[in-house]
Amino acid sequence: MGLLRLLSGMIEISAGLLMIYFQNVETALKINATLALIGPTIMIVVTSLGLIGIAGNVSLEKMLTILCGVALIFYGINKM
Repeated sequence: MGLLRLLSGMIEISAGLLMIYFQNVETALKINATLALIGPTIMIVVTSLGLIGIAGNVSLEKMLTILCGVALIFYGINKM
């Protein structure tokens, strides 16, 4: 999970550097759109790995509460 987060961070930093390098709003928008796809994908993968890892230690009720919380995060992001 940690390595996926490090990979995500490196992708974000690289994207920022590319935006500075190209100094073009259209190109920066394309790079940002790509990040909009990568970020949530990594969040879903990391959350899934975490839930799989704790599945045996957590009750079904708590697991559903966690999943509802993640769903609310995505709902809130889409309403912005």
